[in-house]
Amino acid sequence: MIETLLSFAIATVILALSPGPDNIFVLTQSIVNGRKYGLATVLGLISGCLVHTTLLAFGVSAIIKESETLFTAIKFFGAIYLLYLAFKVYKSDATISLSEESIPKKTTKQLFKQGFIMNVLNPKVSIFFLAFFPGFLFSKTLNTVIQFYVLGLLFMFISGIIFSMIAMLAGSISENIKSNNKIGYYLKWTQVIVFILIAIFILI
Repeated sequence: MIETLLSFAIATVILALSPGPDNIFVLTQSIVNGRKYGLATVLGLISGCLVHTTLLAFGVSAIIKESETLFTAIKFFGAIYLLYLAFKVYKSDATISLSEESIPKKTTKQLFKQGFIMNVLNPKVSIFFLAFFPGFLFSKTLNTVIQFYVLGLLFMFISGIIFSMIAMLAGSISENIKSNNKIGYYLKWTQVIVFILIAIFILI
């Protein structure tokens, strides 16, 4: 149980640190508008994860009750999807682009709302949760809905801390990215390896 949750936590840390639309959005908002605005964006994004967790918890838990075979198929699909993501990252450019031009000034409330909507309405987040979470169910006796919520809250907690650190340290992070073009390369390959390892973990 502890080992599974620890593996999940480590994978979440690496994925939260890897450049993606969410943390890049937090970074640029923090650079242009200030830390408070970056943190408002983080709160919106993380709140959206609760919606995906709820849909996943009740949807997949119902499937598990109906058919163990179908649940195995979902985990297999998840592993294939994660390998696909690894391939996409491998094929992508390693440079991290920080576009700070013409970012409109918004209130913290507007940024919270934008972050929330960005997350909830993004089908890729739903698919990622479906691919990522089922392989880390950690108990044969505990209710699966509770397990999904434990994973979801752990994911939100870890991602929230890391995204908040990105918002607080936005200035120095952006300077380091601009001065060291190898950062993107290292993060890219770390992400590829993590996706592949999670896929293998789910399959075995």
